Amino acid sequence: MMNSSLLLKEYNLKVTPQRVAIVEELYSNGHMNIDELYKKLLEKFPSISLATIYKNVNAMVEKVFLNEVKIPEAKSVYELAKEEHSHLVCSSCGKIEDITIDTSILQSSIKEESAFQIQNVDVVFSGLCKSCQK
Repeated sequence: MMNSSLLLKEYNLKVTPQRVAIVEELYSNGHMNIDELYKKLLEKFPSISLATIYKNVNAMVEKVFLNEVKIPEAKSVYELAKEEHSHLVCSSCGKIEDITIDTSILQSSIKEESAFQIQNVDVVFSGLCKSCQK
């Protein structure tokens, strides 16, 4: 099990019970949107506000402790920062999986076709997960 408090300190983030709970939920569940986080944290902190969740998540995104994953036609989800990867999103059940793919071919192709300078690559594939294919 990871030490949430130590991890927050490494990113120069103040350790609060709410932040520790956010880290633990994301560690356990992988990808969650703000509403899902709010629902889970309400169980632990009955007086917590949605604004508090937004404030803490935004602070963690700014420190690159969390990543925001923008899903087309859905709410953004958040995950603990890790090595570069892409996402598979089931268009039926909404399940999100990480997948590591080499995007260098895409980047070199874009570089050949355009003067655009790529600073960040976010790739999201949508389709049906194994369970929903049955």
